[in-house]
Amino acid sequence: MSEKQNQNEEKNDAGYYFNFKEVLTYFFRKKDPSRPTNTSIKMMHGINKISMIMFLICVIVIIVRYIIRS
Repeated sequence: MSEKQNQNEEKNDAGYYFNFKEVLTYFFRKKDPSRPTNTSIKMMHGINKISMIMFLICVIVIIVRYIIRS
C-alpha cells in the first residue's frame, strides 16, 4: 500500500507532468546494436518524431497567438 501512495504523491507534484526528459532523449539517443532493425520500426520511429515536432510547433503557435491577442 505504501508503494502505491508514494507513486500517487509523485504524480501529484507538478514537475511530474512537465518532465520532458523522455521526449528529449527520444531524439538524441544512441543506436542500440542489440535491438532488431527493420523497415517498419524505422518508419514508426520516424513518424513518431515528426508527430512530436508538429505537436510542439502547434503548441508554440497557440501560445504566441494567445499572447498577441491579449
